[in-house]
Amino acid sequence: MAELAIQVQNLSFRWPKGEQVLKSCSLEVPKGEFWMLLGANGSGKSTLLRLLAQLLTPQAGEIRILHPVGFVFQNPDHQLVMPTVGADVAFGLVEEKLPPAQVRQRVKEALSAVNLLELQRRPIYALSGGQKQRVAIAGAIARQCEVLLLDEPTALLDPDSQLDLVAQVQNLVKSRGLTALWVTHRLDELNYCDGAFLLEQGSLVDQGEPKRLKQRLK
Repeated sequence: MAELAIQVQNLSFRWPKGEQVLKSCSLEVPKGEFWMLLGANGSGKSTLLRLLAQLLTPQAGEIRILHPVGFVFQNPDHQLVMPTVGADVAFGLVEEKLPPAQVRQRVKEALSAVNLLELQRRPIYALSGGQKQRVAIAGAIARQCEVLLLDEPTALLDPDSQLDLVAQVQNLVKSRGLTALWVTHRLDELNYCDGAFLLEQGSLVDQGEPKRLKQRLK
């Protein structure tokens, strides 16, 4: 049996005053694989990701996930807080109280992994959308995250940057043994993943081979 990086059993969630968003949802993502989460708007994809990141608490069910977990938002401006690229990646390491030399080394490795080392001193405001998303991913790599959760990270990018980013994440998963779960509704992004889940109205209705799910959704 492959080791699992993400294991969700009978997960249910409803907003305090609202409708049920997830109904008895169960799924598993093997360690070292890149999976995608598909579904129409309102199907519960982003909510499921936030539950996995412990940004929300479920009413029922169980979540097991390898830590540390890195979360990449749809809009990178919501998570980049420091003025320059290098400072932002280093900021996530503050809690670890590492010696300065080790922080510099981790930042260098993380930025190299996303091909941004030469932009270490670049101001965040001067980056493209795709570069900002790669800085957010570098922050998770610097923290040595086991699992990357990405909530429609290509939604605000132009078509070329979209496929660049998904290819970059696929490469990181395979070269570093990371595990990634990526929320999307873009079918061309399925060409890069190992498997996919399909959510409909809060229930998992299908999972498995990306090509087959792509055909089903076409």
